[in-house]
Amino acid sequence: MNDSAPRSRRSRRTPALMAGIVAVLLAGSAACGSSDDTTTSDSSSSAGAAGGAFPAKVATKFGEITVDKAPKRIVALGWGDAETVLALGGQPVGASDWLAFGGEGVGPWAKGRYDKSPQMIGTLEPEFEKIAALQPDLILDTKSSGDQTRYDTLSKIATTVGVPEGGEQYKLSWEKQTEMVAAAMGVPEKGEKLIADTEAKFAEAVKAHPEFKGSTITLGSRTSEGYGAYVSGTGRVDFVERLGFENNPAVEAEAGEGFSVSVSKENLDLLDADLTVMAPIGIPATDISDDPLFKAVPSVKAGHSLVFDDKGISQAFATDSVLSTGYALEKVVPLFAEKMK
Repeated sequence: MNDSAPRSRRSRRTPALMAGIVAVLLAGSAACGSSDDTTTSDSSSSAGAAGGAFPAKVATKFGEITVDKAPKRIVALGWGDAETVLALGGQPVGASDWLAFGGEGVGPWAKGRYDKSPQMIGTLEPEFEKIAALQPDLILDTKSSGDQTRYDTLSKIATTVGVPEGGEQYKLSWEKQTEMVAAAMGVPEKGEKLIADTEAKFAEAVKAHPEFKGSTITLGSRTSEGYGAYVSGTGRVDFVERLGFENNPAVEAEAGEGFSVSVSKENLDLLDADLTVMAPIGIPATDISDDPLFKAVPSVKAGHSLVFDDKGISQAFATDSVLSTGYALEKVVPLFAEKMK
């Protein structure tokens, strides 16, 4: 299934070539001074962890990573990493825009949090020379493919916090991401508070909507290539499971190592559940809602389906950062409740 969430693949550059580029750029950076005495203005720094818990240790798939002192220049590459840094009071100097928001690369829920726009870095294939030129003292790639070559190349530029054990293929919850980023920034207590505040919002939604508990749900999407449905371990499914829903058992039975399964037009009944929620990706929402085959799915015929036609809501649901989750709770829960009546 071709999705807004990326598929892991290696850079077209060879590791040797990338290492050479990095080495040359790092040598140039050293000649200009370390990141500690850079002349970059304070507004572009990632300060906010000064006086924090250092040395900080973060457990990852690649071993325990130690951050010796408060990072001043953070490059946030992972899905939602930049928003998480902003939520914790930091200012990334470089960031990746996974959902093509444009501008500063964050959703409306994070608008206005940057003091100075970051350097935008590619997603699946980040420009390593751009990253090195930013002279980072910390690189965050916590929600990523977990690719070894990607990690090895980044870690030659600066201390890199990659995916946790078992967190490959973007299977990382917003709370684990918040915990890891907060630890790396030396502000674990800020991370704990953000998590607690967001969990309290979930608890309020669960209490207000007992009808969600035990109800099955399908979370799917359609692209130009076809339909698909998400499996457990992904942010979208984690979101609805916290509300009390059970992910469609028929979809779970098809799950492999990826974050989704493809659904053929001949098998669209696989999308049937107590509630079916769909998102268009790169196509108009009407390509789903007006599709006669989709209309024939039992839950759709019964009026228990939702097709996101608001890009902001769809993106909040997909981003799954600590900031976007609160926004999604506010916007999505009422829509679910209306369709469950």
